[in-house]
Amino acid sequence: MSTVTTGYDAIVIGGGVMGCSTALHLAQGGMRVAVIDRGPLCREASGVNAGTLTLHMTRAALVPYAMRAWRMWMEAEQWLGMGVQATHVPGLTLAFTEGECELVELRAKARREYGAPIEVISPEHAREIEPGVHPDLLKAGYCEIDGFASAYLTGRAFRHALTRAGVGVLENTPVDAIESGDTGHTVRFTGAAGAGTLRARRVVLAGGVWIEDMLAWLGVRIPIKVLVNQLIVTERIRPVMRTVLSVANGLLSLKQFANGTVLIGGGWQGEGDRMRGGVEARPQNLVGNMRLAAYAVPALAEARVARIWLGLEAETADAMPIIGDVPGVRDAYVVGSAHSGYTSGPFMGRILAQHILGQIPDLPLFEPARLLGMPMPGA
Repeated sequence: MSTVTTGYDAIVIGGGVMGCSTALHLAQGGMRVAVIDRGPLCREASGVNAGTLTLHMTRAALVPYAMRAWRMWMEAEQWLGMGVQATHVPGLTLAFTEGECELVELRAKARREYGAPIEVISPEHAREIEPGVHPDLLKAGYCEIDGFASAYLTGRAFRHALTRAGVGVLENTPVDAIESGDTGHTVRFTGAAGAGTLRARRVVLAGGVWIEDMLAWLGVRIPIKVLVNQLIVTERIRPVMRTVLSVANGLLSLKQFANGTVLIGGGWQGEGDRMRGGVEARPQNLVGNMRLAAYAVPALAEARVARIWLGLEAETADAMPIIGDVPGVRDAYVVGSAHSGYTSGPFMGRILAQHILGQIPDLPLFEPARLLGMPMPGA
């Protein structure tokens, strides 16, 4: 067993998009930084999500954050030094019932109030943009700012950027505890080199669905809900869509990659939890998801499923992110639990880094103290 104690200005625990972005921007701000993850970088939620970069499925209040992050994704090669195949295409939210038409109108209006360039268009206009949609379409929301990235490339790109910035990266290194005092924090871990410790003036918790457990190391109780989202990818088929599609009821997201595969999502739940991860898919939910996809785009009826997987998503009690100071713990910070967190993740890491560096963040943070004592919905 070996013990390694090294002085850092900041240690980030959690190597997903938000943790890596925070670490990178702290390093670029002049700090000596380390990132620790129990597995490889961006292999949990950040590496298995749909990679959608849409405003349609972003909560209205988060639209300004998502718009800034969208630009960061599209310019990934400039600030990461390596791309993630970010693709800019328009986005459509489809309405097939009168109730869905009302939802399209309400959601477009709410997001426009926060700056999203979303308009409601006729079915004829929608079919000009996306000829393959079902002929029963009644109305659609349209947004020019949309697209997707290849989530599985995220870790590779961030590792390149972090290494170039001099950030220490400890992968496959589970953290066991944090000991905090007036002069900083000691992080205890077990990894490939055995048991060890790292010490830093500041610590950042960026553990996604595991933030609840990580906060408990510091004696803070904030509940985090865990969603187990099912995702489906088809075999390669002929081009059947050229936009990012969703349905107003929120149960479908669709995109086709350049290689012809189609990714089908929409938040349909599988079996699993925080401790076990994603355990298994629910067959009835897979069938429902695929039927809805084939209804929205009839040509998808010819597609065959190639692979199914599960990804964990974190959500706070008020469904807004947790970004800022850990309540009652000096020089401790937390970032995560944002709905559509992959979309907004790079920007949210950047604004937390700005806060830690003593700068004024480009947009406000989301005060963690608001969540103290707040029960999860339905609890």
